Amino acid sequence: MSAILSADDLNDFISPGVACIKPVETLPTVPEPAPGLEHEVILDGEQNPSSQTAGPAQISLTDCLACSGCVTSAEAVLVSLQSHTEVLATLDSAPQLKLLGPDADGRYAVEGLEDESRKLFVASVSPQTRASLAAACGKGVTEREAGRMIERLLMGDEGLRAGGKCGNGFTWVVDTNTAREACLVLGSDEVLDGCVAPTADKAAKPILTSSCPGWVCYAEKTHPHVLPHLSRVKSPQALMGTLLKTTLSRTLGIPPDRIWHLAVMPCFDKKLEASREELTDAFWSPEGKVGRGVRDVDCVITSKEVLMLAASRGTDFFNLSSGSKPVQPQFPDSVLHNFLFPRKSRQRSQRAAGTSGGNLYFVLQNVKSRHPGSEIKMTRGRNVDVVEYTVNSAAGEVIFKAARFYGFRNIQNLVRRLKPAKASRMPGGRPFGSARKPTGKQPGLEYGYVEVMACPGGCTNGGGQIKVDDPVVIERKGLPPNPGPEEQKKWLSQVDEAYFSADEADDAGVEVDTVKDEIDGISPAYIRDTLEHWAGISGIALDRLAYTSYREVVSDVGKEKTTDTERVVQLAGKIGGGW
Repeated sequence: MSAILSADDLNDFISPGVACIKPVETLPTVPEPAPGLEHEVILDGEQNPSSQTAGPAQISLTDCLACSGCVTSAEAVLVSLQSHTEVLATLDSAPQLKLLGPDADGRYAVEGLEDESRKLFVASVSPQTRASLAAACGKGVTEREAGRMIERLLMGDEGLRAGGKCGNGFTWVVDTNTAREACLVLGSDEVLDGCVAPTADKAAKPILTSSCPGWVCYAEKTHPHVLPHLSRVKSPQALMGTLLKTTLSRTLGIPPDRIWHLAVMPCFDKKLEASREELTDAFWSPEGKVGRGVRDVDCVITSKEVLMLAASRGTDFFNLSSGSKPVQPQFPDSVLHNFLFPRKSRQRSQRAAGTSGGNLYFVLQNVKSRHPGSEIKMTRGRNVDVVEYTVNSAAGEVIFKAARFYGFRNIQNLVRRLKPAKASRMPGGRPFGSARKPTGKQPGLEYGYVEVMACPGGCTNGGGQIKVDDPVVIERKGLPPNPGPEEQKKWLSQVDEAYFSADEADDAGVEVDTVKDEIDGISPAYIRDTLEHWAGISGIALDRLAYTSYREVVSDVGKEKTTDTERVVQLAGKIGGGW
């Protein structure tokens, strides 16, 4: 039995197992414990000797999320509530709302609003998911082609609409890369210009990325001293959820709780992120809504669950067409339509940007653009997941310093170095207890920015991605039954290759606009104008739309016990943060 597991931990969170990187294959439901029974911890694969009686609460190693994030039994329930079966059940609950139009002014009428059980279905898909499925397809399928296959599954007649009780599908399927670009610009402004929400506290230097929910969960539960350093900018998943719910509810007159948003992500922890109380309409509604509110993201499924979703409808995902894109309706606002569905394909980031969104790379390129003649230098750390960067002027002076820390082994070193020193109790004694500050070899020069991701190798290696030992990969690739580390390494390289793949046909015949202020193919001015337009049509200040907050999650070990149901409600309803 692992030393990190104990019965008491069922009433709190499990300390992270830094050596445990076990993907979630199944998410068992947590049975209601009988009064008076002690909690019992069962190792993965063992049988419960008391299974014939009213069983105690159980937890297995598969409850640990793939990025080694901390989970509670209540969190396992929250995760299990978001699955491909929930997608199917929701699609089959009632006929979907039907859009009529648009008219000459681009306006829609909505049919079926009088039936409160009917919803409008929208989805957003991450590039890492498309890369994972492209690698599983093989035969040179690109990330964009895999994206078309996902769109056909979610909204095409040969996909989810072909079966089910109501024949429902998704009205819009958008790319989270658009929200990612907005997050990159907002995050860079936060780091370099100190631009954040007027009502929010500024993050302390060094500013740490907050788009990885496994890392945020870990920080809130075990290292609250790093919370002041977390970026206040929402993740692309969260920002896209807010954009879709606010825009569609305002332009179509549909209440937010009747707009059902599915996010397809590479990580199981994104399910926990979607459950955060501050990512609901309670935090952006101008009416000042009080309570837990309506989620901006109603359900998250992973790359692996896309295949399960297709199989549940009797569809072979790999037989879906990867040809032309399915036709999507005009988005109710023309400016946001051009933002979500651009005329030209987004310019592909350089490989140096990595596969986790390119937060650090964009900040470095922004610094470089502000200092003509400067250059970016990289220094490898103790392993491939620790890298330090500096931007040096033409004269060799260090202008900006940043770093990348991936994986919990490396993250622990980072948070240890950020821990504040304790005052000495000895008269005249020096402060003690803190490890070295993250200043590298040059004393007094702190990092301006650190990109932190829980998964070694970044988001293409997320826990929800298709793995080399999954039966579908073994069968399609002709691999041995138990692929080893070498096969896993080759598989991840194929996923990364798919992530950076490009389909030249997408850009054939498309006029490419040249924008002077572009940084890594992104125009900050265009992004800022689009965000201001979004705030204008929604009637909500941008600081309430694009920024978020965090809080320490305090252990409840030794405190008054509550039922799992009560704890799930409390966990999902913590104001200002928590899980």
